[in-house]
Amino acid sequence: MRKGFIYCSALLTVTLLVGGFWVQWIWFLLLVVLPLVALGFYDLLQRKHTVLRNFPLLGHFRYLFEEISPEIQQYFIERHTDGTPISRNHRSVVYKRAKDRPATHPFGTERDPYSARYVGLRHSLYPRSPLEEGFRVTIGGPDCRKPYAASLLNISAMSFGSISDRAILAMGKGAKEGGFYQNTGEGSVSEYHVEAGGDLVWQIGTGYFGCRTPEGGFDAEAFREKANWEVVKMVELKLSQGAKPGHGGVLPKEKNNAEIARIRMVEPGTTVESPQGHREFRDAEGLLRFIAKLRRLSGGKPIGIKLCIGREEEFRSLCETMVRRGSYPDFITVDGAEGGTGAAPLEFTDSVGMPLEPALRFVRHTLVDLGIRERIKVIASGKIVTAFDIVRVLAYGADLCNSARAFMLATGCIQALRCNTNRCPTGVTTLDPRLTAGLVVEDKYKRVANFHRNTLRAARELMAGCGVSHPRELDESVFLRGVEWQHLGGSGVG
Repeated sequence: MRKGFIYCSALLTVTLLVGGFWVQWIWFLLLVVLPLVALGFYDLLQRKHTVLRNFPLLGHFRYLFEEISPEIQQYFIERHTDGTPISRNHRSVVYKRAKDRPATHPFGTERDPYSARYVGLRHSLYPRSPLEEGFRVTIGGPDCRKPYAASLLNISAMSFGSISDRAILAMGKGAKEGGFYQNTGEGSVSEYHVEAGGDLVWQIGTGYFGCRTPEGGFDAEAFREKANWEVVKMVELKLSQGAKPGHGGVLPKEKNNAEIARIRMVEPGTTVESPQGHREFRDAEGLLRFIAKLRRLSGGKPIGIKLCIGREEEFRSLCETMVRRGSYPDFITVDGAEGGTGAAPLEFTDSVGMPLEPALRFVRHTLVDLGIRERIKVIASGKIVTAFDIVRVLAYGADLCNSARAFMLATGCIQALRCNTNRCPTGVTTLDPRLTAGLVVEDKYKRVANFHRNTLRAARELMAGCGVSHPRELDESVFLRGVEWQHLGGSGVG
């Protein structure tokens, strides 16, 4: 699009310059064509808006549509886990916080407080002072020799290949600026993660990318080398993913270029399918032995697991095995079934796994019941966008949380829903250099850091307004629900 604009502009300008004087078009040239050409070149050269850099002139229609968004964006409304609509203003909040602008909302609420689906917070008549800025959560049990102090909000798993090199750089530099971590996703640690310099959580999936033998098994020495890099702070062993639990990933041969193949340690130009389960273990005993092995090979860094809850009895059996063996992961990342992905079979995305809130309740109850809650940190992942979402998952039992979609929006994503086509117009989820060229890392990393800082500030203010001075004081009693109004004599429950 960028080259096409340049060629067409040059051809049109030359044509009008040559023929304009003879066909009385000189005023059209001066008043219409040349200003449009000038605007198009300005779009190409400016560094703040990826859509305009990639689609000069045409990109302005996107901002025109935003101006009349109440009518247009209704078609793109998502929903909360409780079924209530996610307002278009929630996306607006991300953009405003990323740009360090006041994220205020005019006129009034867009949610019906009389709806049975309404969920709000019980504020206190005696608010507390907000939690101190820079609050950290220390991850690492007795067997961990290199514990890590994590932020309450971090970047969830997104692999190089599913997102672009520039998106990884922007998020990684933002994480370094803001003091939070970036999860690599199962595509392994790339040089772009390392170049960004932020703290990393290296995710190991069933394909063992980055620590893989030619036959697809686990390569201990390759793991030892990367796991001991300074930028790698923790290792996450992925058992399942909320967007496609029980299903392995697929790397199409079209995206498996030489660079991706080298990083993942696979053959370039081939379709690579991750197994649905791990080859290194088949039961709870084997899983815990493998976790201990990874901790030893990494020099004592925190090792955790990521899962979407399916069969409750299997998770409880795993926890009972931890108690019996006296062997534990340092953290458990609970991924809700509402979690997103660039591409997955529709049936797995829509119909498999437990949503985040009941999953967090179940995990918390199980760990408390077995007396091991204090030994294991719980990380929540799944459609976390706003400060309210952070408070919500902390109240349901998480110690901290990860978000993918919010940081994608902060990096410039406009939810064009082209993630699986390699044609993302903002350069976030494509490897096409013509499109990634529009994503300016030096601008976007500041937006990532801004969003993190401003959203945590809002979360601290929410907790303070509820009379809470520490996240551990949060529990489910902090919530108000629309169904309660009938017990208070309210009317009109929707």
